Amino acid sequence: MNAPLRIACIADTTPKAQHALMELKSRYDLLDIAGKRTKPDVIIVLGGDGFMLQVLHKYMHRGIAVYGMNCGSVGFLMNHYTPDHLLERLQAARRSVLHPLIMYARTVNGKEHQELAINEVSLFRESRQAAKVRVTIDHVVRVPEMICDGVIVSTPAGSTAYNFSAGGPILPLSANVLALTPIAPFRPRRWRGALLPHNSSVTFEILQPEKRPVSAVADFTEVRDVVSVSVFEERNISLAMLFDPEHNLDERITLEQFSF
Repeated sequence: MNAPLRIACIADTTPKAQHALMELKSRYDLLDIAGKRTKPDVIIVLGGDGFMLQVLHKYMHRGIAVYGMNCGSVGFLMNHYTPDHLLERLQAARRSVLHPLIMYARTVNGKEHQELAINEVSLFRESRQAAKVRVTIDHVVRVPEMICDGVIVSTPAGSTAYNFSAGGPILPLSANVLALTPIAPFRPRRWRGALLPHNSSVTFEILQPEKRPVSAVADFTEVRDVVSVSVFEERNISLAMLFDPEHNLDERITLEQFSF
């Protein structure tokens, strides 16, 4: 006989998420995630996609599967919220494994920063002038000078978010590729990005960083005034997300490609 699942629950501060938390507490035995001696099997996340990203970042190194229920707006990374049959849903859920990007950024004052991104690493111009960026892939310069508002390196999980809004492709989780997508490129005029093997190393060099300052953002962590940014996938970190069989992440990514 299988041991019962040990479940913890984390909710956003919104009224909808807090109401859902109270509802689940009244019906299920939930662990305290802050307890140092207790490691749950699953963390229930109540909120939207943004809150889910925060939770994934916070508990990334604890090796605990997460199961989100949508109490936000879009809820692409979430399941439908209902307090009914929670244990049965968790037992039947399908697992999707994600690997984050790691970003190394160096600023004009010589400081170095290391951040992780589950969705994407983005570079943005900070001033009215367009950014000038040199793009190197696996130590080979592929774009000597790109004039643009910015550029994105996206994981498959993040490909339906900002990457897609910027004109990038939607990536199946099993594709083992990253999307490199420019934001409003002026030069090269016809370049609209590339698909890269997941083990590629991408380096951005900021040309004229004092005159044309650029910031780098790993999900929601910003580093301003960068001069170089390196990005690659961190396969040593695995994030397990659970989805109802009828709403698994692979199927959602496929459906996004046929939405009109």
